[in-house]
Amino acid sequence: MSGYEFDFDGQRLQARASGALYWPARRWLVVADLHLGKSERMARRGGPLLPPYEVQATLDRLQSEIAATDPACVISLGDGFDDDLALTALPDALCAQLHDMARGRVWHWITGNHDPVPLRVGRLPGSGLAELRDGLLFRHEAGQGPDVSGHYHPCIRLAGQRRRAFLIGRDHLILPAFGAYTGGLIADDPALTRLIPTGLAVACGDRAIPLPLPVSGAVRGRRA
Repeated sequence: MSGYEFDFDGQRLQARASGALYWPARRWLVVADLHLGKSERMARRGGPLLPPYEVQATLDRLQSEIAATDPACVISLGDGFDDDLALTALPDALCAQLHDMARGRVWHWITGNHDPVPLRVGRLPGSGLAELRDGLLFRHEAGQGPDVSGHYHPCIRLAGQRRRAFLIGRDHLILPAFGAYTGGLIADDPALTRLIPTGLAVACGDRAIPLPLPVSGAVRGRRA
């Protein structure tokens, strides 16, 4: 699985084709918007039923990235869970899988708008933080930059397909959602163009594909 290397805020980073960000100098692996428990939350609230395998699929993809990069630190950039009750509903076996992935590593859960209370780390590895500043500023939603964030689930249209994408600008680096079954916001949506009017998109998939922003021919979408 290929990646695309680029510079942001004085640091050399890699946008991986999976949608994870890797910082080689620190051996940090960063993912955004796992939204674990989305299918359970939608069923609980009477919404449309989704296949109940999204948590396992998301964790298996994350485990593959950890195996490929062997990070010293893993950061979840907020919305690790789809709501406050999703953590309670997480099966013990999946909590154990998270603890296995975190063994021997630092692990940080940054708080997002879907998990507005500090995550109870008793069932989870690592620590919960509002944001993290250490060489780069990591937070859930872009603010006063330069910062690395998630929240918007950016994507683009490429060859007739909707692809998750990193958006890289002067002041903001916005990661795609890593979780299964998460929707997306097309890169030309005003909420994104006000943050990154020009720069670079890196499409995810079988390989990471860099494209200049604004991307011509983009069709707007919605974030779930």
